Amino acid sequence: MPSIQTSDDIRIHYELRGEGPPLLLLMGLGADHTVWEEHAAEYEKHFQCVLIDNRGVGQSDKPGGSYSTARMATDAIEVAAELGIDSAHAAGISMGGAIVQEIALQKPDLLRSAVIIASWAKLDPYGVAVFEHFKPARAHMRNEDWMRMIQLWIFAAPFWREKGAALVQGRMDAAVQPNPQPNHGFEGQCDACITHDTLDRLGSIQTPSLVVVGEDDIFTPKHYSDTLHEALPNSELAVWPNAGHAVHWEVLEEFNARSRDFMLAH
Repeated sequence: MPSIQTSDDIRIHYELRGEGPPLLLLMGLGADHTVWEEHAAEYEKHFQCVLIDNRGVGQSDKPGGSYSTARMATDAIEVAAELGIDSAHAAGISMGGAIVQEIALQKPDLLRSAVIIASWAKLDPYGVAVFEHFKPARAHMRNEDWMRMIQLWIFAAPFWREKGAALVQGRMDAAVQPNPQPNHGFEGQCDACITHDTLDRLGSIQTPSLVVVGEDDIFTPKHYSDTLHEALPNSELAVWPNAGHAVHWEVLEEFNARSRDFMLAH
């Protein structure tokens, strides 16, 4: 997989798939670019997908200390520059959606459209407490036990009833993950989530944006997405009932179609 050296000397890995207008894909906390697989399989029919491993995970470097969504946005912008991309769509899940907000703020002319999934502009005390809890919890769990816990947070009850086998497989895969995220990388990403704050700057973003949320998201509750939609001048809000934080998985085909069509329209 190719990579770039960033301006602060961090190696960022990415994968290219498909042909067409560029599409930057930014994953959420603790996840590498491979988690986009079921979405990239659709997107690559229409776009040149640039799947990025954020710093702290996957095949990218994993420096110690706290990270920020602003710095991770710069990482993505530098990947785009290395590839000669001056106009692109971007989609981000959770922390990835926070990174997309920062990309739109740092380089307004870069983005044709933005898809912001289960994200936030600024965490409230509940959200901060969730991420602060995650740091010691993960440090004391086996990978498969951590996966079980995070599945409880991100998937709504209907998915557990209907896709239980997939959840079991996810835990089995976590147990044999060949490149597990180190705790310091996870904690650095948690700090990026906690400190992310675009709330007072969203009004300056003119990028056409699709804000996506599951109505039953207990991790980043719907009011965060309501706030994003209300603050972003050129946004649409897509809410799926009976879905949680992993709405993009829980209603995979509908999500892929809605997000694809939104990006193609811009």
